[in-house]
Amino acid sequence: MRKFTEETKPSRAIFLKWPLGHPLGEPFKDKQHNAVLREAFNALKTIKEPGTIIDVPFRWKRDDDWRSVTIVTKKT
Repeated sequence: MRKFTEETKPSRAIFLKWPLGHPLGEPFKDKQHNAVLREAFNALKTIKEPGTIIDVPFRWKRDDDWRSVTIVTKKT
């Protein structure tokens, strides 16, 4: 969820709408992993303003069932 990326206040980041635990993409998709890494390295070079988050256009090609899982956090 993009909200979590925003709350951690990274100095710069790219964001992907993918299931948690898959930061580079689908398992065994080397080309996809390399493309994500290229985007991340490009962001390191191009982002000038601290806190910038770039939404990258990659799509999760497997089923979208992961989107129906809701993460509930409890405020204390």
